[in-house]
Amino acid sequence: MTHAAIDRAITTPHQSAAEVIHNSTFSAADYHHNQQKIAQLMAQLNHIVLDKPQVVKLALSGILAGGHLLLQDLPGMGKTTLAQGLAQLLGLSFSRVQFTNDMLPADILGMSIYDQKEQQFEFRAGPIFTQLLLADEINRSSPKTQSALLEAMEERQVTQDGQTYPLPQPFFVIATQNPLQQAGVYPLPESQLDRFLLCLSLGYPSPTAERELLKGQDRRELLKKLDALLDTEAVLLAQQGVKHVYVADVVLDYLQRLVAKTRASSEYHGLSPRGVLSLQRAAQAYAYVSGHMEVTPEDIQAVFAAVTDHRLGQRFVPAHVTGGQATQTIAQRILAEVAVIN
Repeated sequence: MTHAAIDRAITTPHQSAAEVIHNSTFSAADYHHNQQKIAQLMAQLNHIVLDKPQVVKLALSGILAGGHLLLQDLPGMGKTTLAQGLAQLLGLSFSRVQFTNDMLPADILGMSIYDQKEQQFEFRAGPIFTQLLLADEINRSSPKTQSALLEAMEERQVTQDGQTYPLPQPFFVIATQNPLQQAGVYPLPESQLDRFLLCLSLGYPSPTAERELLKGQDRRELLKKLDALLDTEAVLLAQQGVKHVYVADVVLDYLQRLVAKTRASSEYHGLSPRGVLSLQRAAQAYAYVSGHMEVTPEDIQAVFAAVTDHRLGQRFVPAHVTGGQATQTIAQRILAEVAVIN
């Protein structure tokens, strides 16, 4: 990426690109270096999660946007593999929690235990005190346990027994959930769905990818061989870069027309202001991961369904339930009805 491209991307009406770089921790060289690492990261992850380059790209975009990911699909589709691969390549601390119907909030957040020697209560941190938490099969736990994540996901902190404990930075939740058609699952409440920046589904592999799975090495063995390409500092740096991806007024006009369309139907409730900000941030991250520093309408279209469908009440239905036919989602209908240029 050239210095001119960065100047164009991060210049604002009141602040030059040079001033932005001077007042922050990143530079043109940092951008270029991070872009190279991100390209390598996606290449390695695509070697693990076969035939899903767009899902991989969206998942990484969600992480660099500072958001949480919800991966929904049938068991055995590679959701956990994708989450573990991201954690290892990003070089972040990682915890995995297998959600069950008898799990309590304290099993995730931690609890205060009385220390007889010190004669006082001591807080024992739960697995949520990590940089990347994999909440596996989150909808198999009760709504009470699911709601334990709400404060952590929104405020990046945990409150127990009147005390507030900050979580490590950066902090992400990657949650997986099974289809509601399966036994023993609880639907996630709307308030929690809204806290997931992106909702993604992997789907079945192509015959070619499936043959490679059958003839290739076990994915778990390949995961063990992954080395971190980024670290905490690089991830935070990339998040700063995402915030400075330029969004032109004409692109914002298109984004707002899409949002207005979601609010014009009685079939579903429209996007909230938080959903609108999530859409912009995801588009900026997608542009950044794509290697350019200006959001285009195509970037908004690429992330629109992943950002909005779960917020608009779209339920995931596996392909085998619909006879293998992929039905058009709410977001796809909206994209088809709203012109890029008014």
